[in-house]
Amino acid sequence: MKNSELLPFSRNRYYKGKMLTSADFEAEQLYLNNKRRFVNQMLGGSGIVCGLSVISLDDLSIMIESGVAIDDAGREIVVENSIVKKLSAIDGFENLRTNQASLCLRYQEKEGQPVYAVNHREGQKEYEYNRMEETYELFLQDTEDVDTGFAMETEFFTGGVLFENQDYRIVLRIPANICAGYYVKAVVEVEKLSDEKNALYYEAILQTPALTSIDGKQEVTILLENVSLEKGRKCTREYWLLAQSEELADTSIMLKSGSVKAMQNGVDVTPGGGFSWKINVIDENPNALAARETGKVSMEFRFMGGMAGVIRLADMKLVRTESAYLIEAIEEKSVKSYILTMRDAKLREEYEQYFNKKLPFYENSGLQQAAVTGIGEGREHRDYGAPRIETGIVEIPLGENARRGDICYSGEIMHGLGKGNVYVEVGYENLEEDTVLGKNAKTTVFGNPALFAPGQAPVAAETAVKVLNDKGSFVVALHLLQDVKQLVLTYRWVAIRYAGEDVNEEFNSNPNQSISAVTPTIVLGAKENYFFQVKFNNMKPCSVAYELTEPGSGEISADGIYTAPAKEGVYEIRIYCTDKPLICTYAYAIVKKKVTEEQPQE
Repeated sequence: MKNSELLPFSRNRYYKGKMLTSADFEAEQLYLNNKRRFVNQMLGGSGIVCGLSVISLDDLSIMIESGVAIDDAGREIVVENSIVKKLSAIDGFENLRTNQASLCLRYQEKEGQPVYAVNHREGQKEYEYNRMEETYELFLQDTEDVDTGFAMETEFFTGGVLFENQDYRIVLRIPANICAGYYVKAVVEVEKLSDEKNALYYEAILQTPALTSIDGKQEVTILLENVSLEKGRKCTREYWLLAQSEELADTSIMLKSGSVKAMQNGVDVTPGGGFSWKINVIDENPNALAARETGKVSMEFRFMGGMAGVIRLADMKLVRTESAYLIEAIEEKSVKSYILTMRDAKLREEYEQYFNKKLPFYENSGLQQAAVTGIGEGREHRDYGAPRIETGIVEIPLGENARRGDICYSGEIMHGLGKGNVYVEVGYENLEEDTVLGKNAKTTVFGNPALFAPGQAPVAAETAVKVLNDKGSFVVALHLLQDVKQLVLTYRWVAIRYAGEDVNEEFNSNPNQSISAVTPTIVLGAKENYFFQVKFNNMKPCSVAYELTEPGSGEISADGIYTAPAKEGVYEIRIYCTDKPLICTYAYAIVKKKVTEEQPQE
């Protein structure tokens, strides 16, 4: 364990007649350097500030782009120009033992600019170096030997090992202090410890007296089926639980006795014993809790845990030949650690606005596509948790001469939360003059708007919502309490599905649902590419998968980009819904070495 502490600070004190030596000037430099590096440590941490991408040029060479990094000692590492390196020319190459290597960067100082030492004495060097150049060093290391640093344990989490043998380890992690009335996430992490090719089945019931699961019970079923990972890889499952609304100290979560079952390749490996962990339900909001827990970490812990001044740039999968290592793949995404700088905050915010966990609601259409996420080795990730909410605008036509007592209806509106029990509320939307803002401001009133402006409200009406549970839609009814001159009234609707509501639909319950390729038959040349676009009939857009029905039919990616083989022929591609595999269609690629016919137009 390395300590990168720069304290204590001691600066030069000047006084009249003081004789300055090289030691005094070195102390001056050390003070200023350590102060700057201390600020880098405490406010920025270590990692990459910008650049330093690693690109494979060929089987033997890589390019490292220019960039800046800060190591765990707060030292700036600047690669001023992009560099090209043969793998065999990088330090550490000759010492590689495995096919998994990591490319690393570290700070280095070099003496430079030799000058004649005018006042040198007998026995001293005649020449001295006049400058100390701050530079860097690249080196290779077996990935298994890379120092990943000291994993700082904090009091924020509790939990522990649920299962462990020579092949797998399963760990539960949950905050030790839970905010009353808030949802909290419990994470179950599976890690592969060995190279053995085997799959793990694990099942257990976690009892949570102070927390409620999505189905309203005070327990959660942990189910991990057919987990198969490579050594060193991990996958996680998340479970969301609702904390009770009152404080409760020293409660527990525990594994239910007799509920644990573990199997590997058909062999029972169920562990013995039980586990329990103490938690507290506290009356505090998550922001305050997180700020307190991160802020109270002492400097001793903060200065521990660096990677000995090493910045990890990329991991490489290599293929060994008789004469050299060949680069098969370069992995950066899960390796690099970036420092979030204030300079790029606005740009990051702009980039983040292009993404959302769910597609925004398209007003007046009810169109909504659920997001699909993945974890670990491509296994499904289920986010059990907080209520799902959708909102939109509905315009209710009144017609001419709408009178008090009239009842009007909206059309059927798809709320986008699927079938089942959904709560829907509507509120009247209007523009009102705001004296504080000095302009018109949008307001939404749920209920009767006349209560907020007696005698002046633009409309007084009662509303009711009829939720069509089996169709995933709703209809709004409007009872006018006064004569209305408007032809259309605008309402804002909000739909909520609470965690625990049944969202499962009957498997392919609608026989009219189908998918089809927009262009079912295409003509390609050898090795040409084509994207098979899918059309959804009587169903919402969903995740689809592609597969070739015969070997040697070319290649098709997970997102539907087909690459034709070199051999002429007619090849079949099957396209199906991932959640409803029986809903499928077929497309055909006619491959010719030279395309002579015009490709069909979409």
